[in-house]
Amino acid sequence: MRTSRAGRVGQYVALLAYLVFLAFPFLWLISTAFKPPRELGSLHPTWIPKDPTLANFRQAFDEQPLLHAALNSLIAALCAALIAVLLATPMAYVMARHRTPLARAATGWVVVSQAFPLVLVIIPLFLVLKNLRLINSVPGLVMVYVVWALPFALWMLAGYVRAVPRELEEAAAVDGAGRLRTLVSVTAPLLAPGIVATALFAFVTAWNEFFFALVLLKTPEKQTLPVVLTHFIGAEGVADLGPLAAAAFLATSPSLVVFAVIQRRITGGMLAGAVKN
Repeated sequence: MRTSRAGRVGQYVALLAYLVFLAFPFLWLISTAFKPPRELGSLHPTWIPKDPTLANFRQAFDEQPLLHAALNSLIAALCAALIAVLLATPMAYVMARHRTPLARAATGWVVVSQAFPLVLVIIPLFLVLKNLRLINSVPGLVMVYVVWALPFALWMLAGYVRAVPRELEEAAAVDGAGRLRTLVSVTAPLLAPGIVATALFAFVTAWNEFFFALVLLKTPEKQTLPVVLTHFIGAEGVADLGPLAAAAFLATSPSLVVFAVIQRRITGGMLAGAVKN
């Protein structure tokens, strides 16, 4: 019993250390965002600003078009999340309900595609968008985000579909409902939590994405928020630390809020279908 208690205490200590490790960068970011310049250059930095100020936030908005960049990010993320969910829902249903060789191949593609590094796919994507004349455009960026979000969306929604009892669909078929009617009227309402969680995850992924936006968007008025944050770093690599921390805090906050809301849904999606009825 003592061994079990000691093991549990050790688990809690390890979990606490891990949480501290994860929270440290964000807490330090918040502290830096509210520090005046003299504290930022101090040889003995403190956690809590001695003289907190909002000057860094004012300077950040004065130096860079943060609101316009945030609007670009919002449009791209919302469109990518909506399109990805609309495409992934029927595809995930087919993958989960019809265990054909094609469905198994699609599942394998979902797993393998997650291993591709961004650098490996950016050149083919760039050439495709160039031929479609979608370089330096938000619609082109949305197309890339949809392609990048689809594998995880399929994997996540397929788990939710497997958790829906087949008996409900069989009962609908007995009542005369077709496959499409069953999917829309019976299965889709039960998948609503999973669809919402998947859409929010796709939104957060697109909101935080940097590499594709950096390569595909050239003009300042079309750049997204993560790209605009790099403008706080000078030509010699010296960062304007206070405004950069303030802008980064504002850019990070929506992602943290969304993840706080959907983290249980995401875990449920990963585990759904693991146990047979």
